[in-house]
Amino acid sequence: MLKFYHAPFSRSFGVFWLLAELGIEYEMVEVDIHGDHGAPEQFRQIQPSKKVPAIDHNGSLITERAAITIYLAEAFPQTGLAPAIGDPDRAKFLTWNVYCDSVFDPVLCARAHDLVYRNMDYPFGLFDDMVDNVERHLEQNEFAAGSRFTAADTHLGSSILYTMDMMKLLPERPAFRDYANRMAAREAYQATSQRDYGMAIKLPHFQKQFGSGQAG
Repeated sequence: MLKFYHAPFSRSFGVFWLLAELGIEYEMVEVDIHGDHGAPEQFRQIQPSKKVPAIDHNGSLITERAAITIYLAEAFPQTGLAPAIGDPDRAKFLTWNVYCDSVFDPVLCARAHDLVYRNMDYPFGLFDDMVDNVERHLEQNEFAAGSRFTAADTHLGSSILYTMDMMKLLPERPAFRDYANRMAAREAYQATSQRDYGMAIKLPHFQKQFGSGQAG
């Protein structure tokens, strides 16, 4: 049995999308992360920082998006969404899953909060270096792991689409736009986006935003 802890319009969207790509059955547990103190305190038993996503697969609890993405793709190998050991694309698959969590996301959070720092101050490095690195990679590769779609694309793709189109933090460069368009054209992405939006508009937090025209 697979249980998926999710909050709409959050970093767990990539895993939500991945589950659609995998086409597997699961139970979703919605987590309200928009209360006065974030998610309910008891959720710390699942995720120590009260963040989403998290999954429970047959009693094994997995947190952190990169770990969840790799775990799910390898737990269901029939889908072909994880290059096997020995596959030339596996190095990129692992690298870009981890890069999204360890560099891409922290750098953009720092930029969103106007954090000024030197390259050596934090392990995730500088904003411009991250942007240039992602651009170079997508100019040379159609997908995150090379020439074919993998679970790494649900991670990188959701991150680029959200930070470029919604947050307006990632600059819109041709390589980013072309990649984002390929991701957004996927049937599983479109279906998941519709489901996620339907969940979000039921929550008071997003009803206020939608009413004020700040999201949609």
